[in-house]
Amino acid sequence: CTCKSWSDLIGSSSFVSTHLHRNITKHAHVYLLCLHHPNFECVIDPDDPYLEEELQWSLFSNETFEQCSKLSHPLESTKHYAIYGSSNGLVCISDEILNFDSPIHIWNPSVRKLRTPPISTNINIKFSCVALQFGFHPGVNDYKAVRMMRTNKGALAVEVYSFRTDSWKMIEVIPPWLKCSWQHHKGTFFNGVAYHIIEKGPIFSVMSFDSASEEFQEFIAPDAICRRSALCIDVYKKHICLLCRFYS
Repeated sequence: CTCKSWSDLIGSSSFVSTHLHRNITKHAHVYLLCLHHPNFECVIDPDDPYLEEELQWSLFSNETFEQCSKLSHPLESTKHYAIYGSSNGLVCISDEILNFDSPIHIWNPSVRKLRTPPISTNINIKFSCVALQFGFHPGVNDYKAVRMMRTNKGALAVEVYSFRTDSWKMIEVIPPWLKCSWQHHKGTFFNGVAYHIIEKGPIFSVMSFDSASEEFQEFIAPDAICRRSALCIDVYKKHICLLCRFYS
């Protein structure tokens, strides 16, 4: 057993924050979560009806890429799920093809715990495009999920999920420059801000949305950026980077 003072110490928010910051800065306990075939040398046949039954989740070392632990799917399913962000050991997974009512799961594979946010009651129409990002906002000490949904007619809806309150909030004020037809590329989430590359005709720009202040910003990309199929945005060395993929 432990004394009350020690229990209060390790349970305090300051201790948790300090320990979490130490692990992040020292890159301690960093793993890669992968959905893979048990036989790594297996030649995948996409027409194999039994392929999905053989896939499994595992944790791999971030340094050696060795398999550290086999995991059971949190929903005891082999259905293909996509990862929409991870932070401090929590992973956000949902359907590969998102819809407004796709179930979202926040999973801690290390301790095998799962939280499923409630289905939002703010949305009652279908959207042609749904984007989802998840991560930690250090400014408010809360985990956030940001869901952006757009119809073919240009209507846009944005919702924010708070892990602390276990609830969704609809963003009421959408800037005029987002109320138009646009194509979006895969986004990312960093320090509580969701980032997307959006394409409005010949113009590319980076759109950001702060999940705490609920503010939008737009940054017009240089004219030299014109390859729509190769653009992506990601985090590199604690900076948001606009990247161009090339294959040789």
